[in-house]
Amino acid sequence: MWIGACTSTIGTWMQIVAQSWLIYTLTNSATMLALDQVLGGLPLLLFSLVGGVVADRIDRRYALLASQYVQMSSAFILTALVATHSVHVWQILTLSFVNGCAQSIGGPAYAALIPTLVEKDDMPNAIALNSIQFNLAVTIGPALGGVALHNLGMSWCFGLNGVSFLAPIIALGMLHTRFLPQPTGESILDSMKQGFRFVRKQGAMEILIVLAFLMTFLAVPARTFLPVFAKQIFHRGSETYAAFLSVTGAGSILGALAVAGLGNVGNKGKVALTMLVCLGASMAGFAVSTSLWISYVALFLFGGALIAVFAMVSSLVQLIVTNEMRGRVMSVYNTAFRGGMGVGNLLTGWLVPRFTAPIVLGVNGLLLIAVALYFLFVQRRVAEL
Repeated sequence: MWIGACTSTIGTWMQIVAQSWLIYTLTNSATMLALDQVLGGLPLLLFSLVGGVVADRIDRRYALLASQYVQMSSAFILTALVATHSVHVWQILTLSFVNGCAQSIGGPAYAALIPTLVEKDDMPNAIALNSIQFNLAVTIGPALGGVALHNLGMSWCFGLNGVSFLAPIIALGMLHTRFLPQPTGESILDSMKQGFRFVRKQGAMEILIVLAFLMTFLAVPARTFLPVFAKQIFHRGSETYAAFLSVTGAGSILGALAVAGLGNVGNKGKVALTMLVCLGASMAGFAVSTSLWISYVALFLFGGALIAVFAMVSSLVQLIVTNEMRGRVMSVYNTAFRGGMGVGNLLTGWLVPRFTAPIVLGVNGLLLIAVALYFLFVQRRVAEL
């Protein structure tokens, strides 16, 4: 599963590099960059709760396979559109929405499946290692995407992404672990309500979900608007954008390795909030930097802190939830996590043309620090976990 997911994510990031550059080249609009992210994330906000119910009602492999086939088809359609020079922005945005719908079903199933493959004591390590594969792909994918973009053309980035989905499809076919849910006469709505009730009973779970929303709402736009910094602030091309992504990914790998090395460490909440302070500081530093090399350092630290916070918060959620409720609870968590991305990108996309990217992202970084300090010293329920 690790190898299959890593291969697919490398392909996905090759497409992200080409797709972001294609949209910005066609429109020269930061708002369109944000809209693409929003349309990709909106289905996760709308349908992930249903996806969580599905993950608790059927073999989770089937939900994942359906998601992979839809995303693979979408990549090949975009390949054909670009190769025939008939691509328009509305087509790219539509396919982003379709991919988001597929991910809203596959995401909760994947989040619920991975912890069942390891012992409970190894869960923080497994989550951190899963983060490593994602961020290893973030490092390799943009680099390969940059090479393909410059030497082969955009259609190769999209086509190779389509091929990469064969890896998780094969891995899922080889997997022997099965989740066989108990038959239930409950409606989907009743099952969703059960998930919400479980979250409400666990007071710390509510705060962790709020924290996940705030983290992605404020931090993820920094990654989304890297093309703006590459093109408008530093007056460089797609190679600088790819380098920004690769440096961020390299920092994320280091952060994930650090979390995996800590293992089932105590005071996960305090560690997560301390890393959130570092995340805000590095983001603010990148926003105000006028030196390319200082920006690389800031993005490296940003990537490490981002994945450390994510891994710690995800571990706390996974350790609290039971396997029978895992799909539904993780769908609530993923809705908050991905919902924060969509809302944050939309608001940032509206603010950037009015106040400039450095000002908006700098303020976001300071707000992250404020959120972390609040949960560290005022509302201490997470800090005590």
